[in-house]
Amino acid sequence: MNLYFRLFWLLFWRTRHCRKIDFLGTSRITYRALPSDCDINFHLTNSRYPAFMDLARTYMLAEMGLLKRFLKLKWMPIVNAAEFTYIRDIKPLKKFEIETKVVGWDEKYFYIEQRFISERGLHCIVHVRGVFVCKGKQIPLEVLVKEAGYTAPAPELPPEVVKWKAFLQLKKERNL
Repeated sequence: MNLYFRLFWLLFWRTRHCRKIDFLGTSRITYRALPSDCDINFHLTNSRYPAFMDLARTYMLAEMGLLKRFLKLKWMPIVNAAEFTYIRDIKPLKKFEIETKVVGWDEKYFYIEQRFISERGLHCIVHVRGVFVCKGKQIPLEVLVKEAGYTAPAPELPPEVVKWKAFLQLKKERNL
């Protein structure tokens, strides 16, 4: 599978030659939509977006200087929820960039925004909510933030994330 190749390339080459960003900085990584990434509609298939996002979040941790440290601590990221807004398709063989950044956190989860962008403009905006776990237990957010070396107050969550968070809580309450 080409994503395994991309994962190995990311781990063994790209992370060794990446720039450095701070904890709230924006990470950028470029890919090309290969024919095997596309569906019968001749565009990047919806199932590839989350796979590319996993790679982009891994790259973001490397740019933050946290990837090796978190692996050493055996902290593994877990996605709890994601919401996608597709704007326009990505055609075969076209280059696109994924911008990834931490937009904030609350008492339990961290929130990340990921954007797919090309020369044609914005293709997709995704919000991801997640945690880090070690040996089946969640790493407290204050421990994670401290390990990242971030000492300023938590940023205010964007309004769309606040509303999404409330929507997720409503879904949870209605389905218990």
